[in-house]
Amino acid sequence: MTGPTELAERFGTPSYVYDLDRVAAARDDLFGALPDEIEVFYAAKANPHPELLRELRSGGTRGCRAEISSVGELDAALQAGFPGDRILYTGPGKTTEELTEALTRGVRLFSAESYGDLRRVGESALRLGLTADCLIRVNNATGAAATGIRMTGVPSQFGFDSETLPGLAADLRAVPGTSIAGLHFFPLSNAKDEASLIAEFRHTVATAAALQNALGVTFRFVDIGGGFAAPYAVQGERPVYGALRAALAGTLDEHFPGWRAGAPRIACESGRYLVADSGTLLTSVVNVKDSRDTRYLVLDAGINTFGGMSGLGRILPVSVEPHESVGADGTPANLAGPLCTPGDLLGRNVPLPHLAPGDLLTVPNAGAYGPTASLLMFLGRPAPAEIVVRGDDVVSVSRIQHTRTCEPFTHGQAL
Repeated sequence: MTGPTELAERFGTPSYVYDLDRVAAARDDLFGALPDEIEVFYAAKANPHPELLRELRSGGTRGCRAEISSVGELDAALQAGFPGDRILYTGPGKTTEELTEALTRGVRLFSAESYGDLRRVGESALRLGLTADCLIRVNNATGAAATGIRMTGVPSQFGFDSETLPGLAADLRAVPGTSIAGLHFFPLSNAKDEASLIAEFRHTVATAAALQNALGVTFRFVDIGGGFAAPYAVQGERPVYGALRAALAGTLDEHFPGWRAGAPRIACESGRYLVADSGTLLTSVVNVKDSRDTRYLVLDAGINTFGGMSGLGRILPVSVEPHESVGADGTPANLAGPLCTPGDLLGRNVPLPHLAPGDLLTVPNAGAYGPTASLLMFLGRPAPAEIVVRGDDVVSVSRIQHTRTCEPFTHGQAL
């Protein structure tokens, strides 16, 4: 069996281990919770590792599409086998250069966050003799869910304020180089219960139907967003939604009677739900230090390795566990990383048994928002190894490299 100890001994720590069987299980659970006609976009920002992207694209009878927001994620998606026409390009700061590259490489579906963003997409498409399909992202004025992280209803760089869209309808339809294909919503992240998730989807679908009438456009595609939950760096199980399928189908039947035949096509999107429980972070104790009645366990993984949302104060504390029994209960400790900053903390007063340098710890549910959401370049420390397994087989081992390339110039040349 390829276990944490064997992998740590062979490839060192800190290391991430991603289990493709768990990725496949999450994908199948999510598709099983949704009506058969609904498509799913995988938000690559959660983890753009090509092996995970490939598994989500190709596994089972229903593979995911890819949602990206950079040319780096575009590279990863194309490397994983996604054709350009299976990719949605999102984000509030899409530059002309990025749009040109995406269009040149086959992307045709874009989420427009503002009127300026829509015009930039159109201008880029026109220069290439193309027309880009655009989803108008909506910052809905209201919501329905009582739990989770609200993503709409406040001033935001994301999306058109819903109350302004009727007045913009003619202008949006007239932007050269674009075709308004439909709408894009993302009102909620990490809903805490299924009832809240269902309520938010119902509210979103009703809003989409009302906006279709207001905009005077027959939608071909509506992305109703996500909100699917998963534990992040703490103990817990990914939920399986039993009531969502029927509830969502009923709401769509009411507001978009032709949706089962693809008029419009309906999509959801998910990041952490699909990959979070596939990942385990392996880290070792480097030093044990007591300072003024406070114990510190200094680990070889810090916010450079598992930053995630720690810079925003969103993941303290993580759950860590000794991989093997290492003795009696010890003093609760602050978990510090190796960086030269007091902000490099993964947890405070975490209860653990007595530990010593060299002991191996594991962080569960660490498959989302890992290396690429961390301060990888800070202090120039090596990136963690990323080990992909399927069962007992190691599929790949890779490490992100830090490199600096020099732009060509003539020394002393005036700028």
